[in-house]
Amino acid sequence: MNKVVASAEEAVAQIPDGATIMMGGFGLCGIPENLITALHRRGIKDLTVISNNAGIDDFGIGILLRSRQVRKMIATYVGENKEFERQFLTGELEVELVPQGTFAERIRAGGAGIGGFFTPTGYGTLVAEGKETRTIDGVRYVLEKPLHADFAFVKAWKGDPVGNLVYRKTARNFNPVMATAAKVTIAEVEQLVEPGAIDPDHVVTPGIFVRRILRGEKYEKRIEKRTTRKGD
Repeated sequence: MNKVVASAEEAVAQIPDGATIMMGGFGLCGIPENLITALHRRGIKDLTVISNNAGIDDFGIGILLRSRQVRKMIATYVGENKEFERQFLTGELEVELVPQGTFAERIRAGGAGIGGFFTPTGYGTLVAEGKETRTIDGVRYVLEKPLHADFAFVKAWKGDPVGNLVYRKTARNFNPVMATAAKVTIAEVEQLVEPGAIDPDHVVTPGIFVRRILRGEKYEKRIEKRTTRKGD
């Protein structure tokens, strides 16, 4: 039952070229920093990355884009990454943009075993092109299919050796749903505690969903945009 690995390098050692990976985080909050760095060092290529956004040019998923390790991005927002923009406009990177609520629900559906769902979001727009549409009780809907992945990289505040996870505040974001929607979920945590130290009522992701867990190191926790003003 002990799922602890010694390092991020060990955690990603079996990930092959061409893998599809979900990566938690919102902006730079709650991203799996150590796992992304280890993947970058391994040089794995042709990745499909499913993440809310693409980080910034020199941090988070941005370092994978810069080194041309990502073939396709499925995301909701990419406005803070100039390299992403450049690769997208030149056709070097395949991109699927998904409305944020639809993105979250597609991941949740993947984890829950739901084959698809109808949503009014995107009806009549480019988002609906090539998809089944239906009118239900006078409302027009688009059929959206679930998202699955080979691996999920999630970041939690606290975890135990059997994989139970607790997230902290905004860093919770997309991590819990992604943990359920991949064949192999790898979690990095700030605190690795003994079994039984986490109150069962506080567990957000049960250990049954987690295959490997590691204690991360040297978290930068960068701020994407810092806005300040002078005091009176």
